[in-house]
Amino acid sequence: MSLDVTWALAWVRRTAQVVAENRDLLVELDRQIGDGDHGENLNRGFAAVIGKLDGAEPPELVGDVLKTVATTLMSTVGGAAGPLYGTAYLRAAKVTGVASLDAAGVVALLEAGLEGIVARGKAQPGEKTMVDAWTPAVTAAQDAAANGASAEQVLVAAAEAAEAGAVATDPLVATKGRASYLGERSAGHRDPGAASSALVIRAAAEAAGTASATA
Repeated sequence: MSLDVTWALAWVRRTAQVVAENRDLLVELDRQIGDGDHGENLNRGFAAVIGKLDGAEPPELVGDVLKTVATTLMSTVGGAAGPLYGTAYLRAAKVTGVASLDAAGVVALLEAGLEGIVARGKAQPGEKTMVDAWTPAVTAAQDAAANGASAEQVLVAAAEAAEAGAVATDPLVATKGRASYLGERSAGHRDPGAASSALVIRAAAEAAGTASATA
């Protein structure tokens, strides 16, 4: 099955829910190697996104939803998270100006999101950033789609890879962002951006599963 605007809206709502549920965890992860505001900033940002969507005309295209997420996060989320996530969603919006996404469309969405994060943050895999969750997610999505997986299955593969990628940041030494100030002391702590990225991508898969179950 394809994933339409209803799925995109469900993804955003599920993201807001899981970010709220994991706010304290993300705060604690960021407190260990950053400034401790990642969870609070994202929670505030996605709450604002929900408010914006609730007060707007129903979107027609998947990209319309993602553009609203992008612009709202950029204007409400402080620190690095706002520009990084905002650019990811904005790039994704540009390749999803359609009524629904098939497996290839999901891959394009994830690829564009990663490209936006890299363009904004200049990070590469292995530097203990959200790129370490997004890169394996994109690779897994590409592989799944190439093997004939459905749009939902592509997202599940991406979510599993993102979660593994976030865990894999634990032993890394940060070389980008505020965590890089700690040098070797950043090792042994999970990157909060990678952790939140895994939550966001898992939320997309869960929203797809819900859509599939009610179809």
